[in-house]
Amino acid sequence: QGRLVASGGGSAQTGGSLTLSCAATGYLYTSNCMGWFRRVSGKNREGVATMAHDGERTNYADSVKGRFTISRDNAKKTLDLQMNNVKPEDTGTYFCAATGRPVGGVCRLWEFDYRDWGEGTQVTVSA
Repeated sequence: QGRLVASGGGSAQTGGSLTLSCAATGYLYTSNCMGWFRRVSGKNREGVATMAHDGERTNYADSVKGRFTISRDNAKKTLDLQMNNVKPEDTGTYFCAATGRPVGGVCRLWEFDYRDWGEGTQVTVSA
């Protein structure tokens, strides 16, 4: 059995940066797919970025491409999300997900592909 523990949320001004980190214990770090999702007020949970176990195949939401970078730290067994040039619309609760199944070799941005979830961490971006 494993756990996903997210950290690094907080507040930033528009144009600033934040780094989220998800520590995965047990078997979860060996998942085929892991990813970051977010729930923005009034909307369903949406995919932000995913990464395959090989650490090379990534998938990003159009809204964050060029600004966010997902990465793995195999020594620490963490999945990290570097958020640069953040915008107020990035405000929300961010969740780490694991035990995802790839479809056609792609780790999709669809929440129902993932079985295990961590507690959310809040990100607030002010104008």
